[in-house]
Amino acid sequence: MKKYKPKSGERVEIKEEVIPPKVELPFEFSPEHYPVLLQEVLAAFYPYREKENPTYFDGTFGRGGHYSAMRYVIPQMKATVMDQDLAAIGYAKTRFQTEVEQGQLKIIHGNFSQFSEHNLNNFDMMLLDLGVSSPQLDQAERGFSFYHDGPLDMRMNQQQGMTAEMLVNTASEDELIRIFREYGEVYRPARVVRAIVNDRKTKAFQSTSQLAGLIERVDGWQIKGHHPATKYFMALRLAVNSELEVVEQALPAMMKALNPGGRLAVISFHSLEDRIVKNVFKEAEDLGRSVYKKVIVPTQEECDKNSRSRSAKLRVFERSAQDELGKL
Repeated sequence: MKKYKPKSGERVEIKEEVIPPKVELPFEFSPEHYPVLLQEVLAAFYPYREKENPTYFDGTFGRGGHYSAMRYVIPQMKATVMDQDLAAIGYAKTRFQTEVEQGQLKIIHGNFSQFSEHNLNNFDMMLLDLGVSSPQLDQAERGFSFYHDGPLDMRMNQQQGMTAEMLVNTASEDELIRIFREYGEVYRPARVVRAIVNDRKTKAFQSTSQLAGLIERVDGWQIKGHHPATKYFMALRLAVNSELEVVEQALPAMMKALNPGGRLAVISFHSLEDRIVKNVFKEAEDLGRSVYKKVIVPTQEECDKNSRSRSAKLRVFERSAQDELGKL
């Protein structure tokens, strides 16, 4: 199949992606730490398995699950990884000390939006997993989950100033309504917001259970098995970490950091994030193409194994093999 390349009139060949067979790994991940859409990510980067010294960038390293599997499939690759979570960086330096000492792995503390500040470019494979890692969710002191009582923190980077507690206790009523409606896609957040503004006059919100309890009391359980605080907590997390803005700003620069023929894979967990990824990829048709026609979602088997993967979506962008980096 052929179509015209935007702005050029040039006809280019569009090839259908062939999905490679499932990769059997010689090691297992625990259910709570299983990398989301792992087989699909490995399939996206499968074409580079025979390339000499391919380069890999992971901007949301977490506990290194995707990296560990990638290293098994493509052992000759050299990797640079980033994470803004200090706990993840500390774990990486200990767990992958050998790879660091052998020059196969470089670890950087920071948000993936800062990768240009470190002069990082010329990658064959790039990955972003935009979800909250299982350790972050499971540690009550991080304040991401209403299932574990802890401080209202929600910072991905513990060195940044703004916390969810500060936002909930200081933002205006209009601002909170905007955050919950825009980021959490809560249709009618006004009742909850009015209750927050009223209650914080006598006692500031400090814990996750305190806020979740208010939301449960005001909104009630609308959907069985779906806690009423879910969307509110996601909205606060997105706002505290400026996640949507970071994705929108970082993706174009990351796409230009790809080698000709290189690929950028992005896993999102929120419809707004996925929409941003989809639009950024679409607007860059003069730079490359989306590898798959449709968004990739997890199999039922994966959802059964890891319920946190059920909202995950994967999109993959491939830079044109004809591009010359020197012209950018």
